[in-house]
Amino acid sequence: MGNRHSFSGRKIDPPNVLPNMTVSQLIDFFAITGYNARRLSEAAEIMKFMIETNSTVCLTLAGAMTPIGMGKAVATMIESGFIDWIVTTGANVYHDLHFAYDLPVRQGQFNVDDDILYSKQIVRIYDTYIKEVGTLQAQDVIVQNQLTNHHKLTLPQGSSTADISHILGKAAQETSNHPEKSFLASAYKHSVPVYMPAIGDSSIGLNMLPLLFKDNVVAPNVILDIAESAAILWKSEASGAVELGGGVPKNFFQQTGPALYQILKIKEGGHDYIIQLTDARPDTGGLSGATLQEGKSWGKIKTSHKGNVIVYGDSSVYFPMLCSYILSECRQKSSKKLYTKKDAWTADLKQIYLKKKK
Repeated sequence: MGNRHSFSGRKIDPPNVLPNMTVSQLIDFFAITGYNARRLSEAAEIMKFMIETNSTVCLTLAGAMTPIGMGKAVATMIESGFIDWIVTTGANVYHDLHFAYDLPVRQGQFNVDDDILYSKQIVRIYDTYIKEVGTLQAQDVIVQNQLTNHHKLTLPQGSSTADISHILGKAAQETSNHPEKSFLASAYKHSVPVYMPAIGDSSIGLNMLPLLFKDNVVAPNVILDIAESAAILWKSEASGAVELGGGVPKNFFQQTGPALYQILKIKEGGHDYIIQLTDARPDTGGLSGATLQEGKSWGKIKTSHKGNVIVYGDSSVYFPMLCSYILSECRQKSSKKLYTKKDAWTADLKQIYLKKKK
């Protein structure tokens, strides 16, 4: 920390911008500048270090990232072994599936009359259009049918939202026209657990309503999500995340530290590395659960002094750049297959806790 208060930083020597720069060259360019360009370079460096040291890496997804097509970028990162588990909104799972099943999503406009769009049965997400009947209602039928067909055979009475994701990902992998366009299908293929802790606040949750009324679904236990995610941190020698936005996914990932330390009193320390891409601000009590540094006071991270960075800006711009950099700079890895281990790890965590309470 002492060096932070001295005139010993890297000399700023105006770098050259060149034609046809690679993403790696652009990140290197950013590294010797300032502001969020430099923060993005720091994020790339931390993410590369996470991967090279075999840390367990989580991706958290908030905001409407998949409707604009970002799901395939996530899938590519999963295929390369760079993402080990995911925490997301149910909405991102739901809209990700449109592309697997080839349901229409189009570029639209943001300066429009939404009453007219409604009359034409067009749903808008800022500058993206989705058909009410041809996309949403068609997707609803698929989700309801898949959950109905699978729940009695594959879902135990106590299921986490990762089990729901696994079923939907399996269906997309096996029955859709374009599973390669879906991160959920890739997550299933590589046993990457996908948690939706606020599942009721999404169309995935909405589609479980008629199934609930017909006794055709096992409602997921979101408290089991907490147990399983805490077990992942407990079993990880080093743990980190790339957080796109904030919201429930960000805090759900970070609260695994307090779950182990504050509640279960089993392990102290929290996560080793966190990168957050966000346009939120902390001074209004926001930033979706505080700055990363503030998280140290809760035991969410190991230290506020290194291994974490907030890049202020648009995830839809920064995330593809980070992905391209990592795909260029890091060797592919084998999947940790955390989905196949989560139940046993949670059972072990339960036994450790109960033993300590005796």
